[in-house]
Amino acid sequence: MPAKDTYHNAVKNALLKDGWIITADPYFIKYEDAELYADIAAEKPIAAERQGQKIVVEIKSFIGRSLMYDFHGALGQYIVYRNLIQLTAPEYRLYLAIDDIVYQDFFKRKSIQVITNENQVLLMVVEMAKEEILQWIN
Repeated sequence: MPAKDTYHNAVKNALLKDGWIITADPYFIKYEDAELYADIAAEKPIAAERQGQKIVVEIKSFIGRSLMYDFHGALGQYIVYRNLIQLTAPEYRLYLAIDDIVYQDFFKRKSIQVITNENQVLLMVVEMAKEEILQWIN
């Protein structure tokens, strides 16, 4: 079982406050010989007659030696998880949960926006102290 990210509980609480139901903590990804764990899976009922939304959330704190170094690791992990989730549970969409300060200071850089757009990274921006989702970026 992998260690939980620094912001794990804050993101989980933010999802719950936003009306999501946590369905897995952690979310197990198994494909052939690969066994991986994403942080959280959640569902949000929309209406009784419609299928609810299903997401998997990978949480990253970006508190390592450099933001760019952390981004390299997060992007690679995101792509691997997304590809395997598409093969095993295509009804789920993968989001990368990040702190609002990291979003403002790093993810708004033009170079990072180009990379996240090119790689179709879905972001969930969270105000960690208040445990609130500020923005979904698709």
